[in-house]
Amino acid sequence: MTKPDFIIMGAMKSATSTLHMQLALQPGIFMTTPKEPNYFSDDEQYAKGDAWYESLFLGAKEGDLCGESSTHYTKLPDYPFAVDRMAKSLTSPKLIYVMRHPVDRLVSHYIHQWTQNIFTCDINAAIDQYEELTAYSCYARQLAPYFERFGHENILPVFNEAIRQNPQAQLQRVADFIGYQGVVTWQEDLAAQNVSGERIKAFTGYQWLVESSAMTFLRRALVPQSIRNRIKRSLTMQKRPEINESQLKQLTVLFDTDLAFLGADLGIALSCENYKQAVISQYLNWSLESGDK
Repeated sequence: MTKPDFIIMGAMKSATSTLHMQLALQPGIFMTTPKEPNYFSDDEQYAKGDAWYESLFLGAKEGDLCGESSTHYTKLPDYPFAVDRMAKSLTSPKLIYVMRHPVDRLVSHYIHQWTQNIFTCDINAAIDQYEELTAYSCYARQLAPYFERFGHENILPVFNEAIRQNPQAQLQRVADFIGYQGVVTWQEDLAAQNVSGERIKAFTGYQWLVESSAMTFLRRALVPQSIRNRIKRSLTMQKRPEINESQLKQLTVLFDTDLAFLGADLGIALSCENYKQAVISQYLNWSLESGDK
């Protein structure tokens, strides 16, 4: 297999969609549609075969760098075969892993699943019930099999908070890593992608009833504003979910343990407490010693 040249492999709810779109806007870079083919992770996608996967890159021009973005590749324990399948098909892909403060990522993940009607309980009950909320925020755990198969040198650590602080510099850093020879420009007018800003719960027929321009016109013409407001309130998460103190203490212990391993690979002391300042204040790459582990 000759494609892709690079993959954004996670983490979920950490700005992977925004980075995907920003790269797609650069001349000489081709990003797949759909954004998340999930080829190496999802059994039904993998069953389509390498020819199907390669067909996703047929729109690329000669000389283009080709990429895709699938957060399922770093969703252990739910997709355990992704790294083995990737290693079978790709020799040395450039892998980009975007991280975010583990608690913030967890909360955003919960909101996303709540809007999709996957989680119906409150966030504290969900943390106890759904391992994915904590597992996907354990970045060292998710990265370990990729380090083993592809080496530290083929994986770029990127941080959501650093992208927000200095997006142009972070985009250039990604471009340098994937071997892009052109000039990259961060598009300021591009809206953030795949955000759960309004926190509105989806329902059957949502796209037709809510997002279609025809139905929007009819709603406004036929349904009084007061009724529309009442319906919207009933489907909207009224405030950002709050993790209780006991749960937060347990999460901090869990994430601090994982961040200690991640920090060791980065050559810094890393914890929930210092995470944001640490990832914003310096460009973090794997320490020279990490490749020898």
